[in-house]
Amino acid sequence: MRQIFLDTETTGLEPSQGHRVIEIGCVELVNRRRTDRQFHQYLNPDRDIEDGAYDVHGITNEFLSGKHRFSDIAREFIDFIRDSELIIHNAPFDLAFLNAELAMLGAHWGRVEDYCRVTDTLIIARDRHPGLKNSLDALCQRYNVDNSQREVHGALLDAQILVDVYLAMTGGQTALSLDDHFSGVVNLTTEPRRLDPSRPALRVIPPSEEELAAHFRRLEVIDRESQGRCLWKRIKKQ
Repeated sequence: MRQIFLDTETTGLEPSQGHRVIEIGCVELVNRRRTDRQFHQYLNPDRDIEDGAYDVHGITNEFLSGKHRFSDIAREFIDFIRDSELIIHNAPFDLAFLNAELAMLGAHWGRVEDYCRVTDTLIIARDRHPGLKNSLDALCQRYNVDNSQREVHGALLDAQILVDVYLAMTGGQTALSLDDHFSGVVNLTTEPRRLDPSRPALRVIPPSEEELAAHFRRLEVIDRESQGRCLWKRIKKQ
């Protein structure tokens, strides 16, 4: 199973207004293990970067002036993502920009979705955490993923962070690095863990009235924010 985690930085928010991709960062996993392969390019957009976009990623027009254009690296990029599961946080944003770049090269280039399958981690996060913030920063905090180096957004750094968030969010990871002896490895197994039948029964501590009231208030918030899709409330009604 080959997965590519991708992020982009852009000159602005709307490709329909002529905004362009200025950075692409991709990280490869095979069978949920990091490999040593990644794709990273800064791109000359042939236009100015909006002040709001600069405040997000800190990339300047001067820095990009001597970089490749998208047309120079398009084939290498497509070859890198081809036949993979492309994993993106808020995929419609990045896909809109990448597909606009491909469209400028000609209709025969098609769309990103023609080359690989796309998974949006924002959809996964919203499904797992309805009613909560699901930005990449919020998920880092929720899953104890270190993003202390993220003073500004960067495509490659954000793709690397997304790897850790995705692995934590989808059930752990088999390795955090290429070193098989890494002490932080979490080994997944399909074998059931059987409890010792002779051990004493678990002690059940009933909640207090205050705890129950707080619990039901939280369910009301989740139900309201998820537009009536709170699973716990449905189970209670059944």
